Amino acid sequence: MKQRKGSLFVVSAPSGAGKTTLCWKLCDSLAWIKHSISYTTRSPRPGETNGVHYTFTDEDEFRSMITEGELVEWAEVHGNFYGTSKKMIEDMTGAGFDVILDIDVQGARQIKEHFPDSVLIFVLPPSMEALKERLAGRKTDSEDVIKMRLQNAIGEIKEYKNYDYVIVNDSLDTALKEISSIVIAERAKISKMEHERIKENFLKL
Repeated sequence: MKQRKGSLFVVSAPSGAGKTTLCWKLCDSLAWIKHSISYTTRSPRPGETNGVHYTFTDEDEFRSMITEGELVEWAEVHGNFYGTSKKMIEDMTGAGFDVILDIDVQGARQIKEHFPDSVLIFVLPPSMEALKERLAGRKTDSEDVIKMRLQNAIGEIKEYKNYDYVIVNDSLDTALKEISSIVIAERAKISKMEHERIKENFLKL
């Protein structure tokens, strides 16, 4: 019987809105969805593990991957490069897993071009003031970097209309329920049904 192909979910948000935490909690709560691990040239933050949170690499290797066409999307964000392996996505969805990516708005546009059926979800903070407080609370960025991230956030939020769903991450538990509902509903769409299995189990007397 033909293997059900997984769906691809793309989650974007301004830095500090909580999209990465939301995506990891989603993967912990639903067994059939996996988190795509992006490549990046930035240095690991405290607590980040290579091959788990990101695949950390240097700029020369990253540029080589671009040249070889190995990345389905890539972008330079805040002075660092980020990208997604096309083979990784195809292998996981081909095995029947849904895949979730948390990437910026530039990457989301590229993903949609390569995978038109992908589902785009935008995560908003409760307010710009709340976003500023969250960025400051991480204690990983200087004041100048925080100002740059807030300025960039305005441009990113303008892109929300290009997404299929919008979630306001005021309460993490509520946001998790909302994104879980989206994934479960998309999985139940008729286009994702295993029609041969339904025919075999229900339409034969």
